[in-house]
Amino acid sequence: MIRFVIANQRGGVAKTTTTATLARFFGDQGKKVLVIDADPQGSLGLILGLRPENYLHDFLVHGKPVEECVFPATANIHVLCGSRDTTVVEAALLGAAGRELAFSRQLERAEAQYEVVLIDVSPSITLLQTCSMIYAKRLLIPVAMNMLSLQGAAACLQTVAMLGSTFRETIRPLALLPVMVDRRFSLTEYILKALEEISEQYHVPLLHAIRTDGTVPRAERSRQFLADFDPRCKALEDYTITALQLVELLKNERDAEQFPHALTA
Repeated sequence: MIRFVIANQRGGVAKTTTTATLARFFGDQGKKVLVIDADPQGSLGLILGLRPENYLHDFLVHGKPVEECVFPATANIHVLCGSRDTTVVEAALLGAAGRELAFSRQLERAEAQYEVVLIDVSPSITLLQTCSMIYAKRLLIPVAMNMLSLQGAAACLQTVAMLGSTFRETIRPLALLPVMVDRRFSLTEYILKALEEISEQYHVPLLHAIRTDGTVPRAERSRQFLADFDPRCKALEDYTITALQLVELLKNERDAEQFPHALTA
């Protein structure tokens, strides 16, 4: 199974756009995809125009079956939407034993229906973010072309190391993803160079950059996936390259886990 969290400790880094576009890629490949919006802002449901009857807090706090809480965005993509009541989840879990394993316990019963699970989290260190990382064990970090986003990416890498050490889990940063890239600005080249250095220092792959594209906000205002709004736009072209890179990374990772001696011989 493919599962990973899309996170950065700073907002405004296209996390939700990345989540939705990658979900659509996997769905178009014929895979059954579960997308979880663990952000109280509920941005994912908003940009896709989803109107579910139940939300993430109904699934985690009230124990409703996942089938009653997901909303079909396409035939292959089900979305477990977040809302302002997602903050209730944090409060409810605070006193629970093994609270950091909440996602793992709940989703183990539901994940058999899916081949891909993507989790969009809020831009801050929260209990739900911790639960998400421990469950998914993989982290994709979008990085916009500004210093705050770069600092947020570094904070994510530190969080991954801390969680892995504290809970004795193998949690890995899957890749760094440059987003909203406009090479006309000098700061862009600085950030890209810094990302190359971070990639080498932490041994985290650096993916193909996603160019700035005015199609993205227009698609969001129209409550559509990029693939439906403008299948020829440059952002979607970049995301497709990125998705193929991710597929290859995940394949190599699985091969390394299954055949470690063959790969290191």
